[in-house]
Amino acid sequence: MLGVAIVALWLAMVLAMALMVRHRWPQQREWSRKLVHIGTGPVVLLAWGFGIGRGIALPVALLVTAAAAFNHRYQLLPAVEDVGRHSYGTVAYGASISILLALYWPQQPLAVAAGVLVMAFGDGLAGLVGPAVTSRRWSLWGQTKSLAGSGCMLLAALAVLGLLTVLAGATGQPAPPAAACLGLALLATALEQWSVFGVDNLTVPVLTGVLWQHWSA
Repeated sequence: MLGVAIVALWLAMVLAMALMVRHRWPQQREWSRKLVHIGTGPVVLLAWGFGIGRGIALPVALLVTAAAAFNHRYQLLPAVEDVGRHSYGTVAYGASISILLALYWPQQPLAVAAGVLVMAFGDGLAGLVGPAVTSRRWSLWGQTKSLAGSGCMLLAALAVLGLLTVLAGATGQPAPPAAACLGLALLATALEQWSVFGVDNLTVPVLTGVLWQHWSA
């Protein structure tokens, strides 16, 4: 139960920080949402480290996804959802975590971690860096993308997959070869380009996790 309490405390801290950011910088709606996006990712490693089983992890993920859907509909916590555009990204993010847990937890924890953390840090940081840095921009299906944001997504994905490969070696878990990790990072960056209604929050984590496991076998 200690692990569950620590995970709950971590999530509460992330949410509290998001609310503080929204209060301090109300005009920057994306900041608080991306803070939740990034801060949620490490929960997978905490759950693995504390040995939280499938019987707890999956129902909690489904409950959080349902809560995200409810919040999307009623906007009870604007710091999580209100970004001034129509997006189901938060709901899709929770759904992708639930799918990966259903597929691989707890036997292949790094497959879950790969999918979740690439999305958390890659897409999360890209969403912050892209608008803040002047670089070439383009529009795909009504969504604005930038060289700075996409480059940040690629670098963050490479860093996450590299660190997970090191962690795999230290814990005796299987991991894809370096070339496959590069391919995963490029694929995740390409998938992030198609973000209509926040669908990348589903495609990037699920395909990254599935391919990590496939190329680790």
